[in-house]
Amino acid sequence: MSRFEELEVWKKSARLSADLYKAFADLKDYGFRDQITRAGLSIPSNIAEGHERGSDKEIANFLNYAKGSAGELRTQIYIGMDIGYIGREQGKAWLAEAEAISKMLHGLIRSVRERC
Repeated sequence: MSRFEELEVWKKSARLSADLYKAFADLKDYGFRDQITRAGLSIPSNIAEGHERGSDKEIANFLNYAKGSAGELRTQIYIGMDIGYIGREQGKAWLAEAEAISKMLHGLIRSVRERC
């Protein structure tokens, strides 16, 4: 794969990040808003950064950072649902998307490490 923009996991995570920004644009709890949008943004950003670095070791490291951010995002979604910032249906959809992204990243990490 020559461009990170071609990776399905990057496309999915970039769309999720944009959805989060749109959903929380008017939230006055700036701490929560900034944390959840930052976690969401970190996923595609780390995928891109690792891909641009070039070496398989660096790619795997940044994919791991992205996977960690996906876990952080899932935690924030659960909390957002519990405190009433995120509706149950929307939360479930975002959780499923974040988990799918984590699984995709896991597979990609494994394949990159096999090349090392």
